[in-house]
Amino acid sequence: MGAITGGKSRYHHGDLRNALIGAAVELAAEGGPERVVLREAARSVGVSPTAAYRHFSGQGDLLHAVKARGQQALAASMTETLNARPRLDDPGEEAVRRAEAIGRGYVRFAIEHPGLFRTAFCRTTTEEPDAFTGLEAPDDRPEFAAFVELSDTLDALVATGRMRPENRPAAEVAAWSTVHGLSLLILDGPLARLPADQRDAVVERTISTIVAGLVR
Repeated sequence: MGAITGGKSRYHHGDLRNALIGAAVELAAEGGPERVVLREAARSVGVSPTAAYRHFSGQGDLLHAVKARGQQALAASMTETLNARPRLDDPGEEAVRRAEAIGRGYVRFAIEHPGLFRTAFCRTTTEEPDAFTGLEAPDDRPEFAAFVELSDTLDALVATGRMRPENRPAAEVAAWSTVHGLSLLILDGPLARLPADQRDAVVERTISTIVAGLVR
């Protein structure tokens, strides 16, 4: 997977808002949501806090933007893992391969970018009134790309006859809970002590188990 951030640099011209978000993404990658500080982002790009406050109402506003970037990066990891191997000719087998691949990409992102992963799921003070509940695919806003990828994959399992239609409702919750819980156990729980080869074997076993449960 390509670099999440492009390295620290001072701001010279152009889109200051995006420069500040990029600097804040770097901060999140270093230490999670607690490191996302508007004044720190401003200092990183070489502008005053006053200039930064012209683009963000406060800490929560900037954190919300970084959270969205984290979700987009997570979706990119899922897509990259999916595209790493050739497609299968059989539509049903391809739908199963897709489900397994996006699960691997999810956990992989958490392992490789723990700070940004935690930020992608943090709570902010600027959550919208119609906040995403995790039960239905939301609109096409890019910060929901990972969930939409999961939802579309589950639809493909049904369309190809690999999942029973009656098992489709709320299947996102079962799949998402499994890979997210596994990710947290690896980052902050006892699975953090596993050697890499054993950890990877646990990831493969867990993903194959949840996908088998979806398609039985």
